[in-house]
Amino acid sequence: MDNLFTGLIASKTRIKLLIRFFFNPKAQSYLRELAKEFNVSTNSVREELNQLTKTKLLKSQKDGRQVYYKANTEHPLFPELKSMVSKVMGIDQVIDGIVNRLGELEKAYVIDDYAEGKDTGIIDLLLVGNINHYHLNDLSRKTERYINRKIRTLVLSREEHNNLLPELSKRARVLIWEAMKK
Repeated sequence: MDNLFTGLIASKTRIKLLIRFFFNPKAQSYLRELAKEFNVSTNSVREELNQLTKTKLLKSQKDGRQVYYKANTEHPLFPELKSMVSKVMGIDQVIDGIVNRLGELEKAYVIDDYAEGKDTGIIDLLLVGNINHYHLNDLSRKTERYINRKIRTLVLSREEHNNLLPELSKRARVLIWEAMKK
């Protein structure tokens, strides 16, 4: 996992936690879920969660027996950390390399694993608009080589998107780009 953070932060678990919580600040998780996802001991995750909570980068909230953690969006470093996480995950390159060049694009979302802050190596994009599929495939291949991740796209017209909205709202998604309204 060589990325922007590895030279700055020694703990791989802390890096994973920052990515998990700062890419999608609405996401929240609990200790055992994170330990299982990262395939590490609960003690190592607990130690990092305690550090991040002590520095107020994360907030914690108890719900029954579970303690849920999420990013503290009011922390002064939140915007910078969110930006750094997007760079680590390659989302900034996806926006520059693909989204800004597609023509009649209305909205672009990251969905599923990446929207939950899970860096699985496959970025799922939902694109809404009238898009040239050949141009999209060409831009996707070039961007994939640059960011060293696979990009899967789902292209929907505005009507299709509106019709599928109830189903799509059940999936994790983060709006990463929207056309300016005229």
